Amino acid sequence: MNRKNYSCFVGIDISKKDFYVAILQEERTASYTFENSKKGINAFIRLIRNQKIDLKNTLMCMEHTGVYGKLIITKLIEKQINFCVEMLVQIVKSIGVHRGKNDKVDAMRIALYASKNHQEMKLYQPMPMILEQVKILLKVRRKMVNTRADMNKYPNELELFSPELGKLAKNNLKRINKSLEEEIKRIEQEIHKLILSDDKLNKTVGLVTSVTGIGKITALHFIIFTNFFTRYDNPKQLACYCGVVPFEYTSGSSVFRKSRIHPMANRTLKKHLHMSALAAINHDPEIRDYFNRKLEEGKNKMLIVNNVRNKLVHRICAVVKRQEPYVRNVA
Repeated sequence: MNRKNYSCFVGIDISKKDFYVAILQEERTASYTFENSKKGINAFIRLIRNQKIDLKNTLMCMEHTGVYGKLIITKLIEKQINFCVEMLVQIVKSIGVHRGKNDKVDAMRIALYASKNHQEMKLYQPMPMILEQVKILLKVRRKMVNTRADMNKYPNELELFSPELGKLAKNNLKRINKSLEEEIKRIEQEIHKLILSDDKLNKTVGLVTSVTGIGKITALHFIIFTNFFTRYDNPKQLACYCGVVPFEYTSGSSVFRKSRIHPMANRTLKKHLHMSALAAINHDPEIRDYFNRKLEEGKNKMLIVNNVRNKLVHRICAVVKRQEPYVRNVA
């Protein structure tokens, strides 16, 4: 947690073309607009210096906007400025009921959010370049896999109702499919080279994949989203982030619903965990016995699968913490 007391708070609202800045210092406020480019970011840094703002006692805060925030994050890291990157939903829910919206107002709301919650906020920890590179390659690979699946969906459906037309469509997609498969394999080879080039990444991938059911791609997603497993405090917190923890929904004696998983989760990790859980049920005797035992008890199948996903998260956290590969229990 960030326990330092700050005298100045800067809220930054980022869009594709511009970013809006709100400076909250004591009871004074000021707002500015800059172009979201190297030139605009340098102008923002000059403004901070010209106003003689003490950067050591300043906390900047922005919402997570993906690639739009890359330039300014890089500059803030370079200048060793204290800043946080927060989820939009967390900022919105913390400031209560509000009406109206524009970028200037949003920047001020972010600054107010930082001033109220800075004791609990965590300073931004940059992701190592090796993970940034792997992350980009994984995204490109995923887009290619999705493109291949989308293209093959139509001829497969067409073949059910018109075999000749379906065959015609498939024949004309063969070359594209072959090209995509070759590119996917090439990207996977590039990812493998990056893994081997970094000792820490190579060791962590080996530890995570030692858990039965967890493949290399799933392991890499876990490592990237957790920044080498540093963005969570305990396995339960990570399991919640993955969307595999059910939450109670009751109130008094009249509202009583079944515990359900909250939709706000990392869907990529959840998807990979689901496939890993199915693989673990097929290949891990301990988990297979657990799955069959719960089925015999009459438990819902998807509930059991979700419990398996939760078990896998705890196993992953355990091997990373101990820095020892997972060892199956032998009966």
